[in-house]
Amino acid sequence: MLSMNKITRSAAAVSLLALAACAAEPAKNSPQAAVEKVNGTVITRAELDRTIKALVGSGDPRQLPPDQFKKATEAALNQLTAAELLYQAGMKLEVKDLDKQVTARIVQSKYQYPSQADFDKALKSVDMTQKDLEEAARKDIVINNLIAQRFAGKAEVTEPEVKKFYEENKLKQFTQGDRIKVSHILIGVAKGANAEAKKQAREKALAVLKRVKGGEPFAEVAKKESTSPTKDQGGSLGIIGKGQTMPPFEKAAFALKAGEISDVVETQLGFHVIKVEQKLPPATERYEDVKNQIAGNLKREKIRLMLAAYVEELRGKAKIEKV
Repeated sequence: MLSMNKITRSAAAVSLLALAACAAEPAKNSPQAAVEKVNGTVITRAELDRTIKALVGSGDPRQLPPDQFKKATEAALNQLTAAELLYQAGMKLEVKDLDKQVTARIVQSKYQYPSQADFDKALKSVDMTQKDLEEAARKDIVINNLIAQRFAGKAEVTEPEVKKFYEENKLKQFTQGDRIKVSHILIGVAKGANAEAKKQAREKALAVLKRVKGGEPFAEVAKKESTSPTKDQGGSLGIIGKGQTMPPFEKAAFALKAGEISDVVETQLGFHVIKVEQKLPPATERYEDVKNQIAGNLKREKIRLMLAAYVEELRGKAKIEKV
């Protein structure tokens, strides 16, 4: 028979184990708390929050109206669930040199930043650690391998399909309206600038206008005076169509003849001097020039549909638990 002391010590041990288990489980609103389990694998609050932000685009998702936030949350969780199901299925296939591929992906990501500190700062801005990034890269590689092995070969696109798409969408997708080859000189105005700063910028733009209308080479003046990133290209914006620039800029530019220079045009960025280099008439892209692009898009759409059906099949067999 157990003595009272032994019983007390046993009860105390059980209590401590229970407390330890409670302490080990993250709080409900903790980033590491589970929001769902997919075949036993946890999807965390942090993953869900990151995905919601990615879907919403900018700003704090929690500032959205309740119904919109609910829809964004559901869409994000569906996306994470689908990705986890595909990852689990993909892990059943061989992925050659997976660890090396993950490492190479991370190194490639780091190359986009001047320093480790900048890389870490970028990760922090999206609430990720390097470990999170490695896990995301691993899932992406595994899922892409699954798609390549199971679906890419089945998504065949025939020449008649491509031609049919081209003919049905020729006017909507492959015909361009009036276009212009245009350059500009921008004298920028900071957002929230006072009246005096705007006045000075306008006066400088008027001085620039006088110079180019007086015969000074437009590109040279742009390189010296413009505050636009296009200054290194002599102010060239290349060929643009309607709907691609700010309304005041577009109205002024499309009213010019080839070789003409506008008066000073004000937009939210500041004051522009615009020159039209060339006017181009409406044109339809030739089938031969776009057929590969169309075929690629049709193939991707077929893969998307097959993948969606496959995800639904996986869902039907999976144990998915909301937490």
